[in-house]
Order: sequence, then C-alpha cells, then structure tokens
Amino acid sequence: MVGYRSAMAAGTVLCLLVVSSSVQVSMVAAAAGARPPAMFVFGDSTLDVGNNNYLPGPGVPRANQPFYGIDFPGAVATGRFSNGYNIADYLAKSIGFPCSPPPYLSLAPSTGRLVQAAVSGGVSYASGGAGIFDSTNAGNNIPLSKQLEYFRSTKSQMVAKLGSGAANLLLAKSVFLFSVGSNDLFVFAVAEQKQNKSAAELKRDVATLYASLLSGYSAAVQELHALGARKLAVINVGLLGCVPAARLNDAAGACSGALNQLASGFDDALASMLAGLAARLRRPGFVYSLADYYGLSAATFDDPRAVGYTDIAGACCGGGRLGAEAPCLPNATVCANRDQHAFWDAVHPSQRGAMLTAQNFYDSRPGRYTAPINFKQLALTSL
Repeated sequence: MVGYRSAMAAGTVLCLLVVSSSVQVSMVAAAAGARPPAMFVFGDSTLDVGNNNYLPGPGVPRANQPFYGIDFPGAVATGRFSNGYNIADYLAKSIGFPCSPPPYLSLAPSTGRLVQAAVSGGVSYASGGAGIFDSTNAGNNIPLSKQLEYFRSTKSQMVAKLGSGAANLLLAKSVFLFSVGSNDLFVFAVAEQKQNKSAAELKRDVATLYASLLSGYSAAVQELHALGARKLAVINVGLLGCVPAARLNDAAGACSGALNQLASGFDDALASMLAGLAARLRRPGFVYSLADYYGLSAATFDDPRAVGYTDIAGACCGGGRLGAEAPCLPNATVCANRDQHAFWDAVHPSQRGAMLTAQNFYDSRPGRYTAPINFKQLALTSL
C-alpha cells in the first residue's frame, strides 16, 4: 500500500503539473478576462484537499487512506473527504482551473513553490474539522484564524517576489472561496445536549453563539479585504440534521429538526452580515456571491430521484446502521453505486454530490441557489 504522504503528494502533483506547466498561459488568459488568475480557499473538510495530512496528532481527521479517493484519478487517497473530487475541485474546474489549488502545508516549506502556486492558480488553506472558533475541535485542525495567518504569509512572499502592485492586482482579480461554520454548530449542539436547559436558556445560548460566530466571520472577511481580496464566494451551512451521523440519533433515521433549525438561523444571520459588509466595503471595491447549500440540499432531498439518488440517508462508506456507526476505513463496507448516494461517509457528500452542488452554485439562475449573483458572474466580474 502506498504511504499516505506519497499518495497525497501524488494527488497534489497531479494538479500542480498541469498548473505549473502553464503559468504564463494562465496569466495571459486571466488578463484577457478568460478566468480569474487564482482561487484562494478557506474553510473545513468540504473543501480540504490535503492540509490535514500534514498536521501531527492522533486526533486529526484525515482522509489519507482507502476507501477515500477510490474514484479520484489513480484511486489516490489525497486527503479529500470524498470518494473522488470535492466541492472546491468542481468549482475550480467550472472557473477554468484543472482542480482545486493545492494545500498550503504542502507548499509552505518552499517559498518558490508557494508563490508559483499562488500566482498560477491559488492556494487552499481549508482544513477538515476547522471552525470559525479556535476552540472548535481545538488542536486537530487549522482554525480560520490560522488559515488567515497562512494567507498573510503567502501574500508577504508574493509581494517580495512580484512587488506590491502586481500582488494586489492579482488578488483583486482572484476568487476567495469560503465554507465554514458547520463544525462550530455541531460542537455547540453536542454540548447543549449534555445539559438540561430550559427553552429560554437555549434561545439565549443560540443568540450568543450566532453573534460570536458572525463577529469572527465578519472580522475574517474584513481582514481579507484589507489584504486585497475583492471577490468573495461563500457557501452557507447545509442541512446539518440530515447527514447520516445526525440521523443516527433518531430510531427511524429521520433528520434532526433541531440541527437544521440551528443551521438555518446561522444562514439567515450570515446573509445579513454579507449584505451589510458589501454596503460598507463598496469602496475601494467588494463583490460577493452567497450560495445556499441549505436550500439546495432541501430541494434535493425533497425529490432525490430527480437527480438520480437512490439513497439520501446512508453513508456509502462506513459500517453499522446507515453506514454511519463506523468510519470509512480500509475495512469498511463500500456501496457499489456510489453516484446514487448523496453521502460518501457519515458527514460528507459523495463526489457526484459535490459535482451537482458546484454546478448549481456556479451557473444556476441568481436567486435560486445564489444571491445576489452566481459564482460564474462573480468570477467574471471586473472591479
């Protein structure tokens, strides 16, 4: 069996070979308006392409072994929490890149490789298990604050290599992709379940949670804007209560209404926050697209056969009830009809789920699953 670092590196190289061999072509195409020059990715396991493989410790969530990557080219377990490509990959492909930009921690040891990646296609800082709060799954991921720190370092090295003018111009034309918040809500929900609180107390706790999360989220966006980001693609929190791991808490395997309500409230607050920031940051320029993962998931689960799903409740890879009582490991049970499953493991979408999600966010009618514009319009926007 190939060692996980070798396998992960193979997956990174697969993308980097295509990117690095066409740096000049990419820059010319971007200047001509064909696509943004780069994409910078922040968030959690739905976007992680291997950063967690470089983190020490037994508690770090990793997707560096079979059956992860079973449908990735070469059947390589790259660190993506998927049977193949993930949402970041398909969004990158839609925008015009070969796949998601490589993980920051694979590039950090070499300033030259880091700057080359940043200039030719971008960098991913996303980390499985990460949250807006540093305390969320603390010590076992790269929290959002640390991801921003890594981006600051990336920009510093870009400025040293390219000059501030060229670096800022590239960043202004690039897309900054975000998907974060799910893990914070999961951790909160688990903690609240252990306490016998009244409805009034729970309501106050939720309000405090939202305020703290949105404060951190807003600060992150504003910091990126100050560093040169101008085009923000944000994915909200989906139907947390309908992932297989959450369904386990119901004898009939039904969705958790409480978790879904928690996610919905956060999403409403996120939409308001972004609208407010857009008004404040209009000068010197700011544009965003908010993707409704919650709404897309709800529509999909209402009519799963319309998109070819035969199973929207269970994990394709795992064990036990709903395939969610045991993790996706080399000794797990794997379904044969992976494209017909909404979920790959207990919490993550299948490769096909990621593809359908990206398609809807990139090019669906604005107002359906994206607002105020879709990701394609965001990518092509000139500021």
